[in-house]
Amino acid sequence: MNMSMRLLSSAFACPTSETKQYRNVNFILSRSSVRVSSFVNKDVCNRNGRNTRVCCQLMHGHLEESYERKKKLQVSLQKPDFVRTLLIDNYDSYTYNIYQELSIINGVPPVVIQNDDWTWEELCHYLYEENAFDNIVISPGPGSPACPEDIGICLQILLECRDIPVLGVCLGHQALGHVHGAQVVHASEPVHGRLSEVEHNGCQLFHGIPSGRNSGFKVVRYHSLVIDSESLPEVLIPIAWTSTSTLPSIGSKVSDKYNGHEVQTDQSIFFDSFLPEAGNGSSNLIDYGQTRNARVLMGVKHSTRPHYGVQFHPESVATCHGNQIFKNFREITEDYWLRYRSLHNKEKRANSNGKLNNCAVSSASRLYRDFCRSNNAEINTVDQPRKVNHGDKHLVHNNTEMNHKCLKLKWRKFDHLAGQVGGAKNIFCQLFGHEAENTFWLDSSSTDMGRARFSFMGGKGGSLWKQLSFRLSDQSDGCSKGCGFLSLEDSEGSAKTIFLEGGFLDFLNKELQSYQYDKNEYEGLPFDFHGGYVGYMGYDLKVECGATSNRYKSKTPDACFFFADNLVAIDHKNDDVYLLAIHEESSSMTEWLDDTEEKLLRLTGSTSMDLERQYSHPSTFSSHKAGFAAEQSREQYIRDVKKCLNYIKDGESYELCLTTQIRKPIEVLNSLGLYLSLRERNPAPYAAWLNFPKEDLCICCSSPERFLQLDRNDMLEAKPIKGTVARGATEEEDKQLKLKLQLSEKDQAENLMIVDLLRNDLGRVCDPGSVHVPYLMDVQSYATVHTMVSTIRGKKRSDVSAVNCVKAAFPGGSMTGAPKLRSMELLDSIESCSRGIYSGCIGFFSYNQTFDLNIVIRTIVIHEGEASIGAGGAIIALSNPEEEYEEMILKTKAPASTVIDYE
Repeated sequence: MNMSMRLLSSAFACPTSETKQYRNVNFILSRSSVRVSSFVNKDVCNRNGRNTRVCCQLMHGHLEESYERKKKLQVSLQKPDFVRTLLIDNYDSYTYNIYQELSIINGVPPVVIQNDDWTWEELCHYLYEENAFDNIVISPGPGSPACPEDIGICLQILLECRDIPVLGVCLGHQALGHVHGAQVVHASEPVHGRLSEVEHNGCQLFHGIPSGRNSGFKVVRYHSLVIDSESLPEVLIPIAWTSTSTLPSIGSKVSDKYNGHEVQTDQSIFFDSFLPEAGNGSSNLIDYGQTRNARVLMGVKHSTRPHYGVQFHPESVATCHGNQIFKNFREITEDYWLRYRSLHNKEKRANSNGKLNNCAVSSASRLYRDFCRSNNAEINTVDQPRKVNHGDKHLVHNNTEMNHKCLKLKWRKFDHLAGQVGGAKNIFCQLFGHEAENTFWLDSSSTDMGRARFSFMGGKGGSLWKQLSFRLSDQSDGCSKGCGFLSLEDSEGSAKTIFLEGGFLDFLNKELQSYQYDKNEYEGLPFDFHGGYVGYMGYDLKVECGATSNRYKSKTPDACFFFADNLVAIDHKNDDVYLLAIHEESSSMTEWLDDTEEKLLRLTGSTSMDLERQYSHPSTFSSHKAGFAAEQSREQYIRDVKKCLNYIKDGESYELCLTTQIRKPIEVLNSLGLYLSLRERNPAPYAAWLNFPKEDLCICCSSPERFLQLDRNDMLEAKPIKGTVARGATEEEDKQLKLKLQLSEKDQAENLMIVDLLRNDLGRVCDPGSVHVPYLMDVQSYATVHTMVSTIRGKKRSDVSAVNCVKAAFPGGSMTGAPKLRSMELLDSIESCSRGIYSGCIGFFSYNQTFDLNIVIRTIVIHEGEASIGAGGAIIALSNPEEEYEEMILKTKAPASTVIDYE
């Protein structure tokens, strides 16, 4: 049953107990019921990706007093050790920040379901028969509570579950107003990733929290819509409102609420930015046009039910006292049930105490176990045999028959050798550059300020070497979910193609889990890549990570990897060089180690192989001079920015990372020389060179951004970049430009939104309480730009694999916007071509399940006689369309001018 049918159904049965039935099981309204104004026609895209005309008719209705639930709760007046929360996810990208908070505060993790996972009958079963939950939290999300596809089952919860404590956040708060007759309208301006001071009435939800101007109660807001305070019905009581519009400062430190880590930030002052005219909104919501400084309703509560809503985001890393709100909601929940229990016979309570408490614990534990098992099914189970297409033959790719491979590692260390033999560039050119085909170089070419420490390089190696090339089957029909064709070539040149029904990441996950190894063999190595898969994942693999479809087909493969069994590693901090070789247990090969050691020791600093041409200092980019053709003209890009602003105004997204591509036909050139020129001009900590001759593909990457890293201690780290400005021509101008970035309200808002998104993505796979932000909005300087970088870390759960960590976060949030799923859908509808490799990631998956992956930006992709460069920027409510175009051009400057000057 689809969601619109669930909401409009007039005859469904609520589950009953063995001893008593509900008298109003058919959800038929009495004549005295109040109808809410709420016929809203809207074109929406349902979960299957099809456009549907939805008519949402909401009505007030009441279930009978939930006698059975309360009868079961006639237990001791002692407060429980834990509170069991059902967390409804409205397809948002901040839900798991709430999850992390509640896991610690409640004493047990909440159960998370999406708003269309359960039917109303199923929900009633868990609430009223299983007695599985003590309260409900409704998450933020894109869209409007007037649209069934956006809000799902949450409206029925707020209408019917009057005897269960409910807290709605942002969209959940708006839904609470909507179901009781309040109007949800456009705010005077969208406010996303910005802070306001809040004043409250001192009710229990805000117990222990200061109030008003200069009180220290600063909250982060992500919303374009608000409840119109003038339309509040008597049953809803206003409990909080803004006392300022947006704040002049986020302060020098923000306290991380999970584990006491302090978040370091630059001292930052917000300035008002130009808000462009975005045109009329596309929704049917009323636009009241209030003044910017008018007080905005930030919280409501129901007058008789334990239902609360807050418009701001208490889970944001920059919200002060946010965790206290969740603690207070736990107190509200406990007090609510204690007040009810105190009305019943003490003797009955005493007799039933032990039995009922044990039942409640068992129910909650079972549900949590079931959901963990469901969420990680792909980790703990093996797929059934699947058909494989290989020429005219149909083979079976049977993962159940996959043999475990026991890998052995041999390595050698050469102290302080790198500088003596000419550094990383000379080592790569001499060992692998003569014939650069089938080679890789994960190149930390910018190592200052401790940004990166290690480089890894190699070529076609020993008996375990192989190349993998994956293409999604059909990305244009709107139905692709990740299946595709994988071409493999081994070290002997033998090639085959198989069909992967489960997709590339499923295949990679099983491959990595098939390797067995001895941890003692890499004790003493200071880095985490010991051999394994090196390559890239293209942006279109998002369909394997939750996205519904790809509108365009990528010209390049959607993933290409080498399995590197031999490699050279360089420690830039200590100037050491390492040689590593892995082999299967049955063999013992040291030939490559011996040969490479001999070549390495023969190198001197004067034997540099000069592959790059001479070039002048970076010139001003001119698309005419370069011969680059843009996918979109300046005018079209600006129109697309305005489309994004309209979506943001209507609450469909908080931030949209709009991108485009420029392309240029190229003659035959030395692509390695081009890369050496790029790394000289624009050194970066997460740079890379990849050469796949079978695909006629070379990648020259000078990325400054880490997507995600997992180290041997199971620590995950993301380092998103949001906020970029060009370097100055003089030292004084450079300082002024850096300061301008530090003080930019727009750039801080961009960065904060993505930080909260990455906290959410890590929160899905990390231990509760472990996700933290050691650095927030740190401005870093590179050869051509200043950027604003944040760092998010968390401890990986033991039941989650390395690949599933990537699936939880891919594509990187800095390249999508938030909420991620809705934003990717919108961007697919706006952008004019596939992003291909751009916006994906490059890096390694070590055979021991560590990984380090960058974000593919500032990158030249050379494929089939064409050079392409992707660029874009985050569009938020404060964006100026012309300035967004100029920022996009700025990001193409270094790679495009390199192509021009080198060719």
